[in-house]
Amino acid sequence: MSNGVSRRLALAMPALLLGAPPLSRPGRAQGGFPARPVRFIVPYTPGGVSDITARLMAEPLAGKWGFPVPVENRPGADGIIGTEALARAAPDGHTLALVSVGHPVNAAFYRLPYDTMADFSFVTLTTRTPLVLCAAPGFGPSTPEELVRHAKDKPPGTVTFAGTGGVVRLAPVLFAQRAGVEFTYVPYRGSTQAHPDLMSGRVDIMFDTVPAALGHIRAGKLKALATTGAERAPQLPDVPTIGEAAMPGFEASTWGMVIAPARLPPAVLAKLSADCAEAVRQPPVVERHAALGAAIQTSAPEETRAFVQAEMEKWGEAARRAGIQPQTVG
Repeated sequence: MSNGVSRRLALAMPALLLGAPPLSRPGRAQGGFPARPVRFIVPYTPGGVSDITARLMAEPLAGKWGFPVPVENRPGADGIIGTEALARAAPDGHTLALVSVGHPVNAAFYRLPYDTMADFSFVTLTTRTPLVLCAAPGFGPSTPEELVRHAKDKPPGTVTFAGTGGVVRLAPVLFAQRAGVEFTYVPYRGSTQAHPDLMSGRVDIMFDTVPAALGHIRAGKLKALATTGAERAPQLPDVPTIGEAAMPGFEASTWGMVIAPARLPPAVLAKLSADCAEAVRQPPVVERHAALGAAIQTSAPEETRAFVQAEMEKWGEAARRAGIQPQTVG
């Protein structure tokens, strides 16, 4: 190549480079989603399963998308404050939330500032965690069948249950309704406050989360009568489910789910669902949740929407039959 040709190519190279398209970052469609950092709202306090899930998912998502995925805790009013913030966000996929079973259950307890179904896109389930029906070691019944017989032998409402709100309050209500018995609700702010009274026998039973009750069960301070999942809890393999022991079809669990604002473009929703499902299935994420007593479960958007609708109907009906009236958020 002559010196003249080489000189002309060298002079032309900056212009060629200026006209070249920029290199894309990992996972980013040209002119599409994501185009900036994706905010992940957790409408609960730090340290809970929802918060842990969101933070564990954020790292693989950021690596895939090429943008940061900051996690923002927006607690208050049983998750309503943070969920309302999501409902008002732009429907472009750049704001997500990690919600729990409280999302459909809250409609039974509160007059919400948003529509549980219409104001959201449902991306994917992330986790499922069963409850455990537990009592003090000295409580007479040791199985769900014995509990039902015990309740029927006593005046209605004699058996008391500790409840902390949401599904932990409604699971014993649903159990009692299906068994044809009546329990009396004793409210507590949280499991930590309820456990001393439960262990001492001042309150009879509690449908608690497996992670919250497991240490006391293993220490012999509480006994497990049954769990509430579709299958036995891995942490309590010798404890039957209520469905297999006494009440076929009974199921109550806490769960996690990624949601987004309504009217998300279909292509963005599909990408979010696939990418979030992939992130939560990463081995370190699976292992961390197993230690918490939570199993990974993912779902397509339409499956996710149908699941929330069914949960809303189940728990809403249980609350109405129990005479629970929605209150103004305050």
